[in-house]
Parts: sequence; C-alpha cells; structure tokens
Amino acid sequence: MPKMKTNSGAKKRFTITGSGKIKRKHAFKSHILTKKTKKQKRNLTYFTTVSKADEKNIKLLLNMK
Repeated sequence: MPKMKTNSGAKKRFTITGSGKIKRKHAFKSHILTKKTKKQKRNLTYFTTVSKADEKNIKLLLNMK
C-alpha cells in the first residue's frame, strides 16, 4: 500500500501546538479593510484554535489519524 499524502493546502494553513491542538489564522484580514474598525483588524491578527467539530477532518488532511 502506498504512503498517505498530506494535503498540501492544509499543511500551509494549520500548525500543531505542543499540547496537540491545531492552530489557524483568522479569515477576513486580506482585503476590504477600510470598513473594518481598528479593533476588529487587530483581533483578526492573532492565531486561534480550530473548533472541536472540525478537528477530526483537519487531522485526516494532515495524516495525524
């Protein structure tokens, strides 16, 4: 059986923390920023963790099982 390949889009977007959680960036920070407040843009800068509902699918894409 051939080796399982990691999804190349997923490996660019997600990182694993030391405790095993999955980190991701916030969306809505790339363009049309003039109508967003400073506070909104500042809070979108930081990383956050993936929700429990999506963790299983992302782990499959990253071949973590």
